[in-house]
Amino acid sequence: MQRQPNSRMCFCCGRDNPIGLHLHFDYDGEYVWTSFTPTEVHQGYPGIMHGGIAYAILDEVIGRTAIAHDLWVVTAKMEIRYRQPVPLDQPLRARGEILDRKRRLATARGEITLADGTVAVEATGTFVEAPPDVKAAWEEEAKHWWVDEPVP
Repeated sequence: MQRQPNSRMCFCCGRDNPIGLHLHFDYDGEYVWTSFTPTEVHQGYPGIMHGGIAYAILDEVIGRTAIAHDLWVVTAKMEIRYRQPVPLDQPLRARGEILDRKRRLATARGEITLADGTVAVEATGTFVEAPPDVKAAWEEEAKHWWVDEPVP
């Protein structure tokens, strides 16, 4: 496993974002993985994680898979399927993978699984290579990216 670096203020991985999820991402050569345990501050309905948090996690883990393939992308389209409610206070695992890559586009998928391995949320999407001005801003910010902790 290779630990990916964290940024400063990203909602999902930003180490300095006071309201962020503070996720860490690992790449195993095929999938990018992250773990997360939602608490009451992440709820939509009582006892259930907000669907927007699930969407954000999947968008990030899929985007991180593209980064692992040296493709810096933005989301063009993503479809999400909520297969069952995601409970609070239980560990989750999310993984992303690239399905296809053509020129500036990548098709990818991701899923969030519960502690017992049940798929709770899944997504597929189309991601497009970031425009030059966006990539330039990322390159400037990249000097503040680093791996925060060792791979477990």
